[in-house]
Amino acid sequence: MSGGYLLIVIISTVLGILAQGYIQRTYSQWAQIPVSTGETGEQVSRRMLNQLGASSVGIATVAGRLTDHYDPRDNNLHLSQENRMGGSVASVAVACHEAGHAVQNAIGYKPMQIRAALVPVTNLASQSWMLAFYAGFMFNMLGIVRLAVILFGVTLVFQLVTLPVEFDASARALSFIRGGSGLDETAFEGARKVLFAAALTYVAGALMSSLQFLWMLGQTRDRR
Repeated sequence: MSGGYLLIVIISTVLGILAQGYIQRTYSQWAQIPVSTGETGEQVSRRMLNQLGASSVGIATVAGRLTDHYDPRDNNLHLSQENRMGGSVASVAVACHEAGHAVQNAIGYKPMQIRAALVPVTNLASQSWMLAFYAGFMFNMLGIVRLAVILFGVTLVFQLVTLPVEFDASARALSFIRGGSGLDETAFEGARKVLFAAALTYVAGALMSSLQFLWMLGQTRDRR
């Protein structure tokens, strides 16, 4: 068991490092290039919200770098200071991506609703699957091991559902940047690269979890 799991850990670590390194490099590159209109991430994302039917969404500041997110509970975009007040291509790309999530919420985008419904059970599953898995092995209780696999499967489903939600938010952002923002082609190309790099982090995370889930299934079969 330890040898196979060690391989999963190594693969996951490498994938995670590569994905994070790529997004950091890409973001830093386009953070140096201002948008042609001289606007900030907040200003461009506000125009996107207003044009796409989400004008009631607020914009707040969140601490950190690349900590930006949309929270449907308070209906606010939470943008880092760099992306809210900055006027770079990277800032606009990230801010408009989060605005894309707000638009999803406003129109009742189904995958986002499914993802939101999965949050409570996913939080529970993510906190308990590992304890159940190793307790099942320790006490030689196949039923507990199977329960752990199911719990981990829930977290994997959540990650898989997250993929179309993230891809769609980026597609909405890019569509606005190209067609309704008044920004030039450089902004569109830069935003496309930044959001593609960001998407890779979600793909890498889902791939890592899929590998771990397959390994766990193999362990369960071996216990029969």
